[in-house]
Amino acid sequence: MFRLAKPSRETILNFIAAQRTEEFSYAEVGCSRGTAPTGYTADHNRLKLGEGLAVSEKAKAAIRQWQPFDIPWITLCWTDAPIAVGTAVAVLAAHLGFWSLNPCRIVYVLDEKQPVTRYGFAYGTLPQHAAIGEERFTVEFHPDDQSVWYDIYALSRPSFLARLAYPYTRVLQKRFATDSIAAMLRSVSTP
Repeated sequence: MFRLAKPSRETILNFIAAQRTEEFSYAEVGCSRGTAPTGYTADHNRLKLGEGLAVSEKAKAAIRQWQPFDIPWITLCWTDAPIAVGTAVAVLAAHLGFWSLNPCRIVYVLDEKQPVTRYGFAYGTLPQHAAIGEERFTVEFHPDDQSVWYDIYALSRPSFLARLAYPYTRVLQKRFATDSIAAMLRSVSTP
């Protein structure tokens, strides 16, 4: 949904409520568990956040609190939404003098203990999203070297409207990944 003015809280709540029953906008639900399906662009961004169990716990808490979306030009509606399969949220983005409201729903949650501790989730796009696809946000703790990693894996293809502005859409996707990594770094470095 594109708007010239920032939508009100009530408008956003109604929008998310209407999206809860919608089907995903793509057939390959769960595809971020593996390689990109044909026709999708894969973006894989990964950064070491630090070392040690304390950093790992802070990073997992950051994921639970939607900290990857603590970005000045993005508002996650709403950060009190549970990280659980079926949770619907909307990403409100300000760009080029207008606002876009992009609905997603959590497809799966990861909480793996062996051999690497991995925590996170993937959400998939719903019909009114500007793109089509799935994005996974995970934190990994490697016990062998105590390293903690933040990993974003996005599989996307443009919707009709996004295809019209595809170069700009790709810039926004890359900017989001860079800003999300910065947000996670802030999350683990604050006391």
